[in-house]
Amino acid sequence: MFTRAIVRKPAHTYANGITTSNLGKPDFDLVQKQHDAYCEALIKCGIEVVVLEPDPNFPDSCFVEDTAIVTKDFGIIARPGDPRRLGEEVEIKKVLEPLLKLHYIEEPGTLDGGDIMQADNKFYIGLSNRTNLPGSKQLKKILSSYNYDVFSVPVCNLLHFKTGVNYLGDNNLLLHKEFCSKDDFNSYNKIIISDEEEYAANSLRVNDYVITPKGFPETKKSIEKLGYKVIELELSEFQKMDGGLSCLSLRF
Repeated sequence: MFTRAIVRKPAHTYANGITTSNLGKPDFDLVQKQHDAYCEALIKCGIEVVVLEPDPNFPDSCFVEDTAIVTKDFGIIARPGDPRRLGEEVEIKKVLEPLLKLHYIEEPGTLDGGDIMQADNKFYIGLSNRTNLPGSKQLKKILSSYNYDVFSVPVCNLLHFKTGVNYLGDNNLLLHKEFCSKDDFNSYNKIIISDEEEYAANSLRVNDYVITPKGFPETKKSIEKLGYKVIELELSEFQKMDGGLSCLSLRF
């Protein structure tokens, strides 16, 4: 069970962030409304939400998940793989220091939190354009010291690991049909996400609910069939900037 989450409000520079989506410029008023709705959904899930003020120096900084990996017992401060985002982790470190024992990913390692997925007592590290082998080795050493099983998985044609794979709990896994390392997940009950609903692969289990992006009925139906309660959120303005549900919070 998660009890708290950290989020950061989008800055007025949000539209200057990194994106490859070609979906157009985000509407900032709508960005703010969608972020508010996201925070309200986390509260509905029974979480205390810590809201950080926007940081206009980092247009992508509302995507706080990439700055750290957190559990109830410890946190790991990441080292973002795109140099334009280096520095976002500094304030997150200050926020987490009073709450958790912290470890750090150090140069030459790079690592984005969006490439890291916990599935019960296992962690999967996605080797992507943002997370390199030195970063993966450092993280594995830290996690192994806490007796987690750790696996590294190549990521192909996706920004982050969790762009295409997300664990819902109860051995259920959302998996995009074109994910290049599907065989690494043969022990799970896989819910295969179609090309048409690719964005919904980044759905988020939070306590008794699964939060999904709105507009993907096949995925919603598949999740509901497993017995989960679903909260749908409109995320159009975050999709434009290559962001998804998990990116917008650190949960622990």
